[in-house]
Amino acid sequence: MTAIATLGSHCALQVLKGAKDEGLKTILICEKKRERLYSRFSFIDKLILVDSFAEILEQKHQSILEQNDAVLIPHGTLIAQMNSEQIESIKTPIFGNKWILRWESDRTMKEKLMREAKLPVPKPVLDPRDIDKLVIVKRQGAAGGKGYFLAANQDDYNKKRNQLISQGVISKEETLYIQEYAAGVLAYLQFFYSPLKEELEFFGADQRHESDIEGMARIPSEQQLKSNKVPSFNVIGNSPIVLRESLLDDVYAMGDNFVDAAKRLVAPGMNGPFCIEGVYDENAKFTSFEFSARIVAGTNIYMDGSPYYSLLFNEPMSMGKRIAREVKTAKETNQLDKITT
Repeated sequence: MTAIATLGSHCALQVLKGAKDEGLKTILICEKKRERLYSRFSFIDKLILVDSFAEILEQKHQSILEQNDAVLIPHGTLIAQMNSEQIESIKTPIFGNKWILRWESDRTMKEKLMREAKLPVPKPVLDPRDIDKLVIVKRQGAAGGKGYFLAANQDDYNKKRNQLISQGVISKEETLYIQEYAAGVLAYLQFFYSPLKEELEFFGADQRHESDIEGMARIPSEQQLKSNKVPSFNVIGNSPIVLRESLLDDVYAMGDNFVDAAKRLVAPGMNGPFCIEGVYDENAKFTSFEFSARIVAGTNIYMDGSPYYSLLFNEPMSMGKRIAREVKTAKETNQLDKITT
């Protein structure tokens, strides 16, 4: 029997519950400090206990996954905990395209793929000396917003960067990415592309709640001005958002363009779940500042299915269950090589 495996964090519960609902065996690579948490859930068949997630690279753990005919589902923690070379060296079949995860982690490659997909993106600022309007400064990879900050000019940039370095939030050697700040209504657009059916599905949308930038908004401006704290954009949770139906045509067009661009730039393309992240302005025009080339934690809010998936499936369908069904179908039709790398 094929097994679904993933790291114990991010969206592991959703992924493994969906796999169990589809009749597949479930395996969790679990840090020892979280064993008590994940032992509460009966749909997890096997725990592989590790001190750190990087131990998955060790042959003894790879052998366990191989013996169980496992497919590894990548998520944000995999990208945050391992570099691209480590991820690409994993012998266990990875659902989707492990090569595109490098493009997610590298800001220059990420921007190239987004422009190839004709997504409207904010202008990058290559040198802090060129900051002449509000920008957002980001770290490389999947940092979950921690260490991001806003800056209005070079002095503001240097002051906040040095403060975060002194606090140990970022390192002095860290390469930061500067991007013009796009204002509007946040929307994280979640998709699934099936290479078996060659069809794009729009799963849903979410918004992220970030600390402590949201808390700062509740403080009167007079007190904000007196504060020397650099607000963080650390993601704490997610909430659902349903888009105006008139926006859906453009949503599907963006998803289709992204899938086509990925096929051209990083074979075999954007298979499985992904997310295009951005804001809608006052004219309902979308600007995309990020993409995630795997399942995002925002899908956790739809464990019983999303409003949009209720239009495509006559049953509750989470993103975790959708992934498991693709794996199950591929296994039954001898097409696992189409959906894994």
